[in-house]
Amino acid sequence: MNALIRKDFPILSVKNRHGKALVYLDNAASTQKPQVVIDSITDYYSHYNANIHRGVYDIATKATEAYNEARRKVQRFIHAAQEKECIFVRGTTEAINLVASSFVRPQLKAGDRIIISAMEHHANLVPWQMICQQLGAELSIIPMNRLGELDIDAYRKLLDKRTRFVALVHISNSLGTLNPIREMIQLAHQQEIPVLIDGAQSVPHLPIDVQALDCDFFTFSGHKLFGPMGIGCLYGKEAHLHQMVPYQFGGEMIRKVSFEETTFKQLPYKFEAGTPNVAAAIGLGVAIDYLSKLGMTQIHDYTQELLEYATEKMQMLNDLEIIGQAKHKSSIISFKIGEVHPHDVGTILNEAGIAIRAGHHCTQPVMQFFQIPGTARASFAFYNTKAEIDQLLDTLQTVKRIFS
Repeated sequence: MNALIRKDFPILSVKNRHGKALVYLDNAASTQKPQVVIDSITDYYSHYNANIHRGVYDIATKATEAYNEARRKVQRFIHAAQEKECIFVRGTTEAINLVASSFVRPQLKAGDRIIISAMEHHANLVPWQMICQQLGAELSIIPMNRLGELDIDAYRKLLDKRTRFVALVHISNSLGTLNPIREMIQLAHQQEIPVLIDGAQSVPHLPIDVQALDCDFFTFSGHKLFGPMGIGCLYGKEAHLHQMVPYQFGGEMIRKVSFEETTFKQLPYKFEAGTPNVAAAIGLGVAIDYLSKLGMTQIHDYTQELLEYATEKMQMLNDLEIIGQAKHKSSIISFKIGEVHPHDVGTILNEAGIAIRAGHHCTQPVMQFFQIPGTARASFAFYNTKAEIDQLLDTLQTVKRIFS
């Protein structure tokens, strides 16, 4: 990618208290924002801050138009058939909980099965665990091997007549594994089992086409897509969304209210109770414009190049073990250095201006599987460089010397 892109991200010029320039390698947690996204939020609050779908005055009309256009941008970006299939939510977590509460729970009964994988983020584990416990259903786990790859044969065996729903992560946030979700969706659909895909990590790195995938639901967060926090999307097939009852009630999603009864608006508004995060939605739309101009295929190719470069370099370090070595991966590397605690690794890297994530990454069962307390995790975006990876490797040598 062009080095000039880095100039679009003001935070990359920030220095730490030791005068070290920021090397931001925690993109799996949250991505940085280009200036155009920051400007779009400032512009909204400075020039047309108003509630939407209500006022007939000029700035309210402008805000409504910008909000609606943001939804259309999301639709085009993930190739949804209709914009009303794209529900604005606060992020992936809320989207999954919405599906769990409004789609799965009303259909689930004792003895039924929900399938998830062994590498799910807690956000795609706990909601299913809770409703299974409450209703007497079974939560079944697709096992994985030591490389961090799912056992597809075991998955096939779980897809029986008791299975009511499948929820799968597209790219593991702690291992980087790129799962074969198209095949997994097809296997579930052979038995008419609907599938939700957690796309939080895939949307920033891959071109997404929900129609080609034929997933029933797809979720993602704006802040991992170089957009604002507090905004995300639930894509759902229209037929599913129509049968779902809202799980939040209030203003905006109401068609008619009396003391005797209430009727709801049509899609997508029946799931968007209350005043929405207008500024964040607009910012997400601008982030999508920015990424579309760069090209998602080009972004994918470049970040894969960074992944391959970093992997090769890290494999040359003695006592460094990469956790998660699937054949198909995205730009995430989890690792451990001997018996050094991940938090110690992160602390020393921070002194050099290098930001990584250290811990269990909201995937405690994954860490239990590998029998470790956590990992250090470097995750790359298109504004990162090979020079930054070299800085990471040099500082990891320092970590080794300190703890040798």
